[in-house]
Amino acid sequence: MSTGAIEAAGVVRASSGDALRALTLELRELYDEIAELLDDDQVERLPSYFTDDCMYQVVSKENHDQGLPQATIYCDGIGMLRDRVVALRETQVYEPRAWRHFVSGVRVVGVQGDPAAGGEIRARGNFLVTEAMSDAEPTMLLVGRYLDRLVRRDGRLLFRERLVVYDNYRVVRSLIVPV
Repeated sequence: MSTGAIEAAGVVRASSGDALRALTLELRELYDEIAELLDDDQVERLPSYFTDDCMYQVVSKENHDQGLPQATIYCDGIGMLRDRVVALRETQVYEPRAWRHFVSGVRVVGVQGDPAAGGEIRARGNFLVTEAMSDAEPTMLLVGRYLDRLVRRDGRLLFRERLVVYDNYRVVRSLIVPV
């Protein structure tokens, strides 16, 4: 992406054309890939999509809007994210369930520096997650948005920060798997 495609404030202009469309498509494919691995219960693969110094949080809209630090899931660094996966597989006991992620509205909201050379990409997308328990009809588990900061490492986009903001008034069942 050329420096002409980036405004001083770090926001990609709509006139950046092909580069912006290509980056948006790459992000869309990344979001879909992660949704698929979570839907297929391959949560062990999730940490490979994050930088070592990542931040991953799942937080209510109410807490996010008020700047409150309480998160339903909080992982500061890749080690905590990996520990979450280990705990999920080895220590937590929960009823079997199936999730389906529906992702929409994926877009680039800003770029600082050159994305091909380690610059940061800010992106967002909407999500709806349904949950089917072994003895009940599927229900809506969460609805909200992803607010992400990504960087390119070794040709791949990785999350430096993934903030999952859910709009639900409450989470009906326990939230055990990353969103």
